[in-house]
Amino acid sequence: MKKLLVANRGEIAVRIIRTAREMGILTVAVVSEADRGSNAERLADESVVIGPAPAGLSYLNHDAVIAAAQETGADAIHPGYGFLSENAAFARKVEAAGLTWVGPSPDSIDLMGDKSRARQAALAAGVPVLKGTEGALDTSADIEAVADGIGFPLVVKASAGGGGRGIRLIESREDVRSTVEVAQAEAQAAFNSSDVYFERFVTRARHVEVQVLGDGETWVHLGDRDCSMQRRQQKVIEEAPAPNIPDHLRQQMRESSVELARQSQYLGAGTVEFLYDPEHQEVAFIEMNTRLQVEHPISEAITGIDLVREQLRIASGEKLGYTQEDVTFTGHAFEFRINAEDPDNNFMPSPGRIDSLELSGGPGVRSDFGFSAGQTVVPFYDSLLGKLVVWAKDRDQAIARAARVLGETEITGIKTTVPLMRRLVALEDFAQAKHHTTYIESVPGLLGESA
Repeated sequence: MKKLLVANRGEIAVRIIRTAREMGILTVAVVSEADRGSNAERLADESVVIGPAPAGLSYLNHDAVIAAAQETGADAIHPGYGFLSENAAFARKVEAAGLTWVGPSPDSIDLMGDKSRARQAALAAGVPVLKGTEGALDTSADIEAVADGIGFPLVVKASAGGGGRGIRLIESREDVRSTVEVAQAEAQAAFNSSDVYFERFVTRARHVEVQVLGDGETWVHLGDRDCSMQRRQQKVIEEAPAPNIPDHLRQQMRESSVELARQSQYLGAGTVEFLYDPEHQEVAFIEMNTRLQVEHPISEAITGIDLVREQLRIASGEKLGYTQEDVTFTGHAFEFRINAEDPDNNFMPSPGRIDSLELSGGPGVRSDFGFSAGQTVVPFYDSLLGKLVVWAKDRDQAIARAARVLGETEITGIKTTVPLMRRLVALEDFAQAKHHTTYIESVPGLLGESA
């Protein structure tokens, strides 16, 4: 691999470019017209404008991205996360063009992108799953009886869903048929597939996940993460390792995740996501994400392994060169997603010029940002500005460090989620890891009067 095109923007493009540079790999940034002058464009060796602001005409334009790679002589494409990262059709086009795709095989993307098929693969690998339907729901059958057999409450999920979308709660038998019909319509509109399935709903669930790596011969995990601090199924704070998980369940998640990767001959970095039910002391498979996760830096912090470097090595045909016994875990890490949103006004987007951006430092502190002071946040894309990552020798010290770092972080000119992060880390429930996936909405006053 000599020259890498990064098919993304913002902080993840910057993050990938930095590791590629350390490896002696030249980089090409693709930018929309709205992202001219971005940090990614500034840091890359070359850049190509691939279209106007709308993502469908730029970052999601298969032909424009591949043409940019060919024009600049790039021999590989890294999709980052979001956009084209889990698009099997695009991955196949990349390979057909004679370029190296930095990610799992298109077949793996297809398999894990179909949530009902992924559930079946998880069952075959011995991964624990929640009670639910096997495969897509047959809506011509007595679906009320199927729901009765699972028990209420339950959720109907889009088979092709992801990112917290395509999920509807069903609390009673009377709501089954109507909710399924709504979910099917949403799934068709969002994912071009009306397939859905049922799954038992866990009240006050925690969201935990396992990072895996595979090179075709060896598969390992890089520990687990907790992503339970969410708002409307979108992650806000993540940490590694997941706190307060019984040892036998932690081991079950880690080992079964590696087995799922092995049985599916998974290549590169992937994440197996679980729900943890503290009440019933149970973990269960949600899905497998066939890409780099936003929260990958906290796994890097506790293992010392650069996940992007491993992705690039594996895509180049190299072997891991280590086994599970060689992976060690040290300390505790948190990641705080800093978005250009107003948490006290229903998280309204806050595009505009960043007047100042003062980030903290010190031992165990990492800032992955796609923006600098003086730049403009445009309203066309995801509102993520960057991520603050802190590491310390244990969870209590990591929380104390996080409070300091967030207190020193000042961003002016636009509204950001920094004030919310400060409130969250000060909560006793957070200190004791008593939060869950609907915690933020459940605490009166946490989001301000108008949120």
